[in-house]
Amino acid sequence: MEVEEYFKIHGMNKILQVAVIGILFFNNKTYSQSIEAKFQEIVDSIYSSNQDAIGIMVSIKSPEKGISWSGAVGYSDFENKTELEPDQPALIASNTKTFVSATILRLVEMGKLSIEQPIQNLLTPKTRDLFEGRGYRLDSISVKHLLSHTSGIENFANGAYIDFITKDKNHRWTRDEQLELTVKAGPPLGSAETVFSYSDANYLLLTEIIEGITKQPFYTAMRELLNYESLSLQSTWFPTLEAKPSGSKPLVHQYWGEQAWDSRYIDVSVDLFGGGGIACSAEDLAGFIYDLFNHRVIEDTSVFKQIFTTVPTKDSEPGNYYLGLTSYEYKGMPAYGHGGFWGTRAVYFPDLETSMAVYVLERDKRGLINELIAGIVGLLKE
Repeated sequence: MEVEEYFKIHGMNKILQVAVIGILFFNNKTYSQSIEAKFQEIVDSIYSSNQDAIGIMVSIKSPEKGISWSGAVGYSDFENKTELEPDQPALIASNTKTFVSATILRLVEMGKLSIEQPIQNLLTPKTRDLFEGRGYRLDSISVKHLLSHTSGIENFANGAYIDFITKDKNHRWTRDEQLELTVKAGPPLGSAETVFSYSDANYLLLTEIIEGITKQPFYTAMRELLNYESLSLQSTWFPTLEAKPSGSKPLVHQYWGEQAWDSRYIDVSVDLFGGGGIACSAEDLAGFIYDLFNHRVIEDTSVFKQIFTTVPTKDSEPGNYYLGLTSYEYKGMPAYGHGGFWGTRAVYFPDLETSMAVYVLERDKRGLINELIAGIVGLLKE
């Protein structure tokens, strides 16, 4: 029922109408303020019991509920005790995979690619020779196998890789170098669809495919195909490959206490070429996930639905990985998104029409992400 119709039925005079509208406006505003305050209370409470998490950033986007909120607590630089700001960018590592997957699906939407297409003729001759020389059957590995980590390709980001980084944090890696490490790591794990095995190399090959089709550097193609500008991604970029956006605040320090790592003292090329690489604010990440699921990135819904493709494997291991997307459950509610090495996660809740991005700046405390998301979902369900 329209408000004016309600007033007519109940015979309210103009003065009373103004009073009722004022009360309704005040109550809505109070609710909005109170739920945002409660979000911050959750963040503050969890941090107060886990200050070794260094810093926490959270962003929530729920236009249907009238919510667009970002909050933070802790430090962006623990050594100098620099206060963390909600809109500072961070390295999102494997959250980048969702961006890569969306870019591939944009190419599908444009009729330039199919996820069923074998990758053999989509790679450079150098890469093709490298993998076929190690026994990979590239004619039986398709784009969807790379996207779903069911290609049987080894992972270069193993224990030996971590040890190398620890010893030489300033080494400048190339994608070719990391692909060479991939084939040196061991023979194929099996033919396509034999096993699920998470491997960043799959996504390095995907960015090479993006470059082959678009004739542009993959990061330029991603920016254009995903249309960062129209999505208002004002603090999203691949550090060292792209210029930092003007107006973007300083990149935070992210830590891994177990290895005594500080992200600002490690060359970003360790994880830069599609398996990871993007730096962005929590607000940008929450916004991108929201827009992806609301068809503002991939407008053709039949193409977007391909992101939920499942690829069964012979190892019979239960999987919750689709194409650059993982399924989760919080408080009995399904969610879809991805996590990242440093302690980041972005999720979208279809039932709530809400997206969230959560950053915990100490990798060793990344388990707090589940606690933070569950607490926020509990509020939104009330």
